Amino acid sequence: MHASERLREISEKILNETRTDLYLSLHFLGEALDSLPWQMDLSTTFVGTDAEYIRYNPTYLMDTYVREPKWMARTYLHILLHCLLLHPMAEIPGGEDPDRILWNLSCDIAVESIIDSLEDCPAVRRVLPDFRAEWYEKLENTIKVLTAEKIYRHLRQDPPDPLTEERLISEFTLCDHEFWEELENRKKEGDRPDQKRDAGREQSEERKEKWKDRSKRMMTELKNSGSGMSRMTGTLTRVLEVVNRKRMSYRDFLRRYAVVREEARVDPDSFDYGFYNYGMELYGNMPLMEENEYRESKKIEELVIAIDTSASCQATLVRHFLGETAAILRSRDTFFHRIELRILECDNQVQKDILIRSPEEMKQYLETFEVSGGFGTDFRPVFEYVESLRAEGHLKNLRGLLYYTDGAGLYPSRPTTYETTFVFWTDEKFFDRHVPGWCVKVYLGEDDHIGFGDRSGG
Repeated sequence: MHASERLREISEKILNETRTDLYLSLHFLGEALDSLPWQMDLSTTFVGTDAEYIRYNPTYLMDTYVREPKWMARTYLHILLHCLLLHPMAEIPGGEDPDRILWNLSCDIAVESIIDSLEDCPAVRRVLPDFRAEWYEKLENTIKVLTAEKIYRHLRQDPPDPLTEERLISEFTLCDHEFWEELENRKKEGDRPDQKRDAGREQSEERKEKWKDRSKRMMTELKNSGSGMSRMTGTLTRVLEVVNRKRMSYRDFLRRYAVVREEARVDPDSFDYGFYNYGMELYGNMPLMEENEYRESKKIEELVIAIDTSASCQATLVRHFLGETAAILRSRDTFFHRIELRILECDNQVQKDILIRSPEEMKQYLETFEVSGGFGTDFRPVFEYVESLRAEGHLKNLRGLLYYTDGAGLYPSRPTTYETTFVFWTDEKFFDRHVPGWCVKVYLGEDDHIGFGDRSGG
């Protein structure tokens, strides 16, 4: 047998045994484990993935397995989690000037934190080093769920010194990310105007969709398995929930509360047929064209925003949320010229009712806004107050209520006739497990995009 074939045979025996150990410890990984075959690749000095194969250097594989078999299992799971969390196909957050080194580190910390949370997985369990424990605690003080994107933003805002960064890379790096860069380079080639869409880009998108489907199926399975699986799954379920949230811009989200109305403004896409026919009759072949002064628009006419001003909600985050609403209000393409926007400041009761009818009034409100609660939160009085307003003839066309909160409070039991949405800030501690199933849960991130939660009510 040729030497390379012998190396491949031994390596695949190691990988097969490692995969079996992982399956016996973590049954829910079955589909994912079967979805990532192996391929020997001497371009790497250790092991990595392009989301299609586990690409390995046989010498590294055998040395690692002989020295510490459990480390091989950990590396295998590390690579698999990268794929389930879509790291190889992800774009580095932040637009221009990305830091690939910090991004790679953030992805590694994210998957290692999941592995370290698997209390009932003997295949990968080990004593947690003090350095890791300290960094997990530091990150969790500011980040609710340790996803790669949130860790990356944190490290960009508060970067470690060079020596600490090197130590972090040494501590958390288990696989070669060069294959990710190759995927990214192939996608960029397709952006050149003198080329057709590159096959590499299509291939990357196809892989992303496949892993996204697997990730969603695993998330559903884990959520349906109940709380008894928590020691076996650790933080994986929660991270998968965050990764798989449907996302849209806050502006687009607000459009779901829009209604169709005629408003007075020139419509360049239509004309008065009466003038058209009159011109044809008068001149024979010369129609008179006049644009209509009214056109149908789908915009927001009425909206209620309830703000939990209790001590548990940070004023700076509330201002950010209102600032985004004000910017959209000024744009005129989402709200009608005549609007009824009510802002209710509340804790365990409605403290203030501010009626906003124009962008100028919104600006004045923002200049004087301050948190004035601090007595605990009861969501029910807000809904009772809204019903009393409607009984008095206000809010006749109300389509939705947004409740900005951290989620700690008493919820109403009866569904509303309008859509109720609880809005959480993704990078703060929040309590969304008891939101009623008839409500919408959304999560507002730093990039001002909305992520949708499920309607399970917990």
